[in-house]
Amino acid sequence: MSARMTGAELETFLRREFPQMYRGTSIAIEHADGRTCRIRESYHEGMLRPGGTVSGPTLMALADVAMYVVLLSAIGPVGLAVTTNLSINFLSKAPAEHDLIAEAKLLKLGKRLAVGEVGLYSAAAPDL
Repeated sequence: MSARMTGAELETFLRREFPQMYRGTSIAIEHADGRTCRIRESYHEGMLRPGGTVSGPTLMALADVAMYVVLLSAIGPVGLAVTTNLSINFLSKAPAEHDLIAEAKLLKLGKRLAVGEVGLYSAAAPDL
């Protein structure tokens, strides 16, 4: 499957359709090819929870955005594509002061439902 939207087209679409979420300054699409994507969220203090680690809601939001990006890269600009289920396993804490990286891949793409998975990483370490 080839990409229906490039990274630049995805960023333009997200800025226009979701300005409240996608400001283009903290999240960058590094790669999207219709099957996989890689996005990066630049570190900022708003990510942190007490204790100085990245918060769960920050990680969940990044995973959701990554899945949306890989899906749109596969199907094109469908603003009303929505998440029906999101499950997350926290394997280790994400340290402060480092960018976050999300790598998403589509496992199955049907006419009405897509299934994918997202790995979240700190730019400081290669471990999930």
